Amino acid sequence: MKPLIQKFYEAFNALNANEMVSCYHPEVTFEDPAFGVLKGENAKQMWYMLCESQKGKDFQVSYSNIKVDGTTGSANWEAFYVFSKTQRKVHNKISANFKFKDGLIIEHKDDFSLHNWAKQALGFKGWLLGGTKFFKRKLQQQTHKTLQNYIQNKKRLQ
Repeated sequence: MKPLIQKFYEAFNALNANEMVSCYHPEVTFEDPAFGVLKGENAKQMWYMLCESQKGKDFQVSYSNIKVDGTTGSANWEAFYVFSKTQRKVHNKISANFKFKDGLIIEHKDDFSLHNWAKQALGFKGWLLGGTKFFKRKLQQQTHKTLQNYIQNKKRLQ
C-alpha cells in the first residue's frame, strides 16, 4: 500500500486528479478541517476542483514518513501555494491517515491546524477567527457550496 500512497501524492504534486482518484475506492470517505466529510464522488470531485484551481500557479506538494500496517496507513505531507482569494502564500502541514479496501484507499482523513491555515490564508481575520467553531462551520459551508457549483458546472459542460 505504500506505493499507492506515493502514487497519490506524486499525482497531487503533478496536479493529476485522474491519477489521484484512481487510488480511491468507489465508496471512499474523505475528511479534513476545511471540507468536513465528503463521500464517494464528492471526495473525488474535490481533488479535480483543487487540481484545476492550481494549474499554472506556484503549487507544490511534498510528502514523507509513509507508514503502512495491513489495512491502515499514514503519511505527512505539506502543501505550498497561494490562496487565490487573498493572494497570500500558504504552507500547510498535514497529517494523513488511510484505511484500505480492495487495494485502494477507502478512508482518507487529513488533519491540520485550521487556525494556522487561516492565519496564513486570511491574515488578521484568520488569526482572529480561524480557531473558532464558527469559522470552521462557515468555511465548510463555503467549501461545500463551491464544490457543488463546480460539480454542477462540470455536468453542464458535458
